[in-house]
Amino acid sequence: MPVIEQIAQFAQDLTAIRQDFHQHPELGFEEHRTSQRVADLLASWGVSVERGIGGTGLVGVIDGNRPGRSIGLRADMDALPMDELTNLPYASKNPGVFHGCGHDGHTTMLLGAARYLAGNRDFAGRAVLIFQPAEEGLGGARAMLRDGLFDRFPCDELYGMHNSPYQGHSQLTIRPGKAQAGASFFDITIHGRGSHGAMPQASRDPITIGSGLIKEMQEIVSRNMDPTRPAVVSVTQFHAGSAYNVIPETAVLRGTFRYFDEADGVMIENRIRKLCAGLALAHEIEIVADIRNIFDVLSNDPERVGNLIEVAHEIVGDKAQPNAELTMGSEDMADLLRVVPGAFFNLGHGGTVPLHNSGFIFDDTILPVGASLLARLVEVRGAA
Repeated sequence: MPVIEQIAQFAQDLTAIRQDFHQHPELGFEEHRTSQRVADLLASWGVSVERGIGGTGLVGVIDGNRPGRSIGLRADMDALPMDELTNLPYASKNPGVFHGCGHDGHTTMLLGAARYLAGNRDFAGRAVLIFQPAEEGLGGARAMLRDGLFDRFPCDELYGMHNSPYQGHSQLTIRPGKAQAGASFFDITIHGRGSHGAMPQASRDPITIGSGLIKEMQEIVSRNMDPTRPAVVSVTQFHAGSAYNVIPETAVLRGTFRYFDEADGVMIENRIRKLCAGLALAHEIEIVADIRNIFDVLSNDPERVGNLIEVAHEIVGDKAQPNAELTMGSEDMADLLRVVPGAFFNLGHGGTVPLHNSGFIFDDTILPVGASLLARLVEVRGAA
């Protein structure tokens, strides 16, 4: 079957909803308007809603007309702290905040599935609709788990998606097993000794020490990692100094490292801490490393991947393939999939601008496709 007919009939409504979200983006744990709008729409369709789960997160529940299994569907709601440069008529009205990753589309597709399922309820079991805050590195999934997400709303299976401008329209890709990297973020503060720029001998220069630390950190992957195991260490910020003729007191390095095995993540963290300690000893200064895990390795349950592909073939035909490559990108649905078996997939759409780019444009024609996929997962898997 193609896109579900009833969903196709209200596709224009989905576009209007998505563009409204796009105009009013909100950062992680600040999705107050978005959460209220989602709750109002769900309530208008007769969906039971519980709010305040993980801060601004919420869950909707739709019971079918006969007993069956509980199928969880998850979408993220937060935007990115960046400016939008698309010149769209519905561009962001909030300066410095932009749905540059398409979470407005994810939220809308789940709402589309909810409207359809609530309108007919001709399915077995229960649909658990999870609208998650703060996916962009702020721990929204973990916040919902701490609030007892799956204790309060048990699920037998869990599914989610991400839009992708990197594949063709309606092309669904997924990878069984480990699929997306785990990630940690770090803030390293080098407490040196400042001096006049003309008298460096009186200093403990945090800039040169920081430069050396960056070089050493880049050698963790090339010299400490098994070369058959992928990993990345990236220093993405270096802040120091305020004048031409002053060697500063401090320098701050920030960045991330990615891995596919938890033991590798531990090893990288330990190496960074040892490098900081060694350089601090050598230069008689203090270096403080704040390293924190942000994302688990995302692993798709192979059986659930097979179930997903079977359902997706109904909607997109042979465009559904379990052949996705490993990606160093991270996704905090990984935390949810550690608790409930499931699958997280990518859905391609038109456009050539990458995600997290100030010119990214979400393709609204993919909304009914995504909504149909989510709805059919409930209809098929609830009766399994």
